[in-house]
Amino acid sequence: MSKPTLLILAAGIGSRYGGLKQLDTVGPNGEAIIDYSIYDAIQAGFGKVVFVIRNSIDKDFKEFIGSKLDGKIEVEYAYQELDKIPSGISLNPERVKPLGTGHAVLVAKDVINENFAVINADDFYGRDAYITIANYFSKLDENTLDNCMVGYNLKNTLSDHGYVSRGQCTSDDNNYLVDVVERTHIEKKPDGIYFENENNDEQLLDGNTLVSMNFWGFTPKYFNELEHRFTKFIENNKNELKAEFFIPTVVNDLITEGKGKTKVLESDAAWFGVTYQEDRPVVVESIRELIKSGKYPENLW
Repeated sequence: MSKPTLLILAAGIGSRYGGLKQLDTVGPNGEAIIDYSIYDAIQAGFGKVVFVIRNSIDKDFKEFIGSKLDGKIEVEYAYQELDKIPSGISLNPERVKPLGTGHAVLVAKDVINENFAVINADDFYGRDAYITIANYFSKLDENTLDNCMVGYNLKNTLSDHGYVSRGQCTSDDNNYLVDVVERTHIEKKPDGIYFENENNDEQLLDGNTLVSMNFWGFTPKYFNELEHRFTKFIENNKNELKAEFFIPTVVNDLITEGKGKTKVLESDAAWFGVTYQEDRPVVVESIRELIKSGKYPENLW
């Protein structure tokens, strides 16, 4: 079986952060979170990394990556733009908002032919998470629609500086996902953790709630399902200019239809990330502590 690929979603605009958080440096020698993710993936046995970016950040992104990965891992790029859609369908010409994480994965269809993991560029997942998913890939048949995800406890994934989006997960006694619901507004408050429902009403969430941090593992068969369902999404949302096609939408469909199971993987890895500028000092300090403990070299590359 071929080595798995790491697909990094790096096309985000970063409106809450106020800039390209994908490239913001947090390490002592100008490393971004994305560098540590790739380093961990290489250590776990991944053979290729694919970056999903936008045309508008192409130059800056490639200058940042430069030659640092030469000889270490194969590199490919894919571009998430509104015109990157399957032939035979068309978007509402008034649409300007990106089409969501499901679309971001779909644009990489032509450069991935092996089992692959999906992560966010601005999230630090921890090396154990990569090792865990790589081990699962070694037993996952590329010809099935079964997949996996690395889950985290909600209380360990929040920002002290505003709301975040998370996929709220339910799993069965055998650690298979039952469903995942995208919560786009979760906020930590003095009396608990709350999310806003579709009616903008606040509802309390348990801090131990299992959530997806967009660390998924798929076989290449997933792309055909993704494309088919994305086409339906476009047809059904022609007048919804802000509707987004999320990765969990297809995962839920496959579970409901009995086409593919999703294994929820347990990991001892620690997560942290940057949603707001105020999160950055915590990330910088966390990286520094990991270097002091010998987890990473001072100069990563």
